[in-house]
Amino acid sequence: MPKKRTRLPRSQARKSSPGAFALTEILSQPLCWKTSLTRLRNSGTLEHAAASFAGAREWTFIGCGSSFYVALAAAASWSALVGTPARALPASEILLHPHLYPWSEQSVPVLISRSGRTSEVLKVAEDLRALGIGSLGISCAPGQALEKIVSQAILLPAADEQSTVMTRSFTSMLMALQALAATFGGCRDFASSQLRVARAGEKLVHTLPQRVARFVTRHNFADYVCLGQGGLYGIACESALKLTEMSVSYAQCFHTMEFRHGPKSIVSAHTLIVFLLSAAGYKAELEVLEEIKELGGATLVIANHACPRARAAADFLVELDVEAPEWAQLPLYLPALQLMGLYTGTRKGLDPDRPRHLSRVVVLDNQEPADAPEHAAI
Repeated sequence: MPKKRTRLPRSQARKSSPGAFALTEILSQPLCWKTSLTRLRNSGTLEHAAASFAGAREWTFIGCGSSFYVALAAAASWSALVGTPARALPASEILLHPHLYPWSEQSVPVLISRSGRTSEVLKVAEDLRALGIGSLGISCAPGQALEKIVSQAILLPAADEQSTVMTRSFTSMLMALQALAATFGGCRDFASSQLRVARAGEKLVHTLPQRVARFVTRHNFADYVCLGQGGLYGIACESALKLTEMSVSYAQCFHTMEFRHGPKSIVSAHTLIVFLLSAAGYKAELEVLEEIKELGGATLVIANHACPRARAAADFLVELDVEAPEWAQLPLYLPALQLMGLYTGTRKGLDPDRPRHLSRVVVLDNQEPADAPEHAAI
């Protein structure tokens, strides 16, 4: 059956246009989520993985760049849905300081790589195999090295991309790991929640491109700050990275409440402060939002449901409007910031599909031919 494609205006669909691949991939996310989750559930992959690691008492999510930020959001989701300890680590941290991160027989390493070829992730996987430690891998590219090294692999071919930057691969791998957590933790209603999130995503991406493009046209920000707490901290990190990669802009990320402790000195009308408001921390995070607005900051706010106070303090507001657990909502926070990076990049005359100095996979130590693509955000 031919794959359904998101219908775009002709001017956006031309693949010769700067950022055209990334735009298509951003807007295709809701369909990709449904396709990937349906295939995982129909294949029994999630149940098999849960059974394979049934005795696990600790989970470590490992990646590089964007994949590390997947790890941050996945680890927080895992702790919430399963109730067992979970942590996220960059692969390089394990390689350079292995004595700081001992493994036990009840630890499960989860290795994340869109390409399945990221050198640092592969080296960690090989070291774990040499120690006799079983591992789980997740990738969007079947038949690559990671799949062959780990004990078990989760593959999401529908989520792979032509653009250098990760967009739908990020959200799809996160949703797959959340679905695994729900399976492992016996959260039977979570699957239906994820489908509701996908439907809400379809509604969201229908109007977001036009709104974000208009906002970018009206403003010329010097830099960006992305704020989030809990599972949204990893999303804030990824949002800042998308702005940096796609538009060569200076972007930082902080825990929302930490922004008061020094960083708020940079607040001005020329810095866009992005607030990813959670339900659990809404009241406290709202107070920070209002404080920043009173200081003269420009604000972009994303929340599931915004109260009148949040509306008044937001220069740009995105409401997700989905009836689903807070953890299931995490992927919906990203499309607006992905689009912000894309349109800011094209306004600067850049091609967000091909950021300067970057390509798709980091391959080190001549493990592959010299012309193999490299990318620090895989």
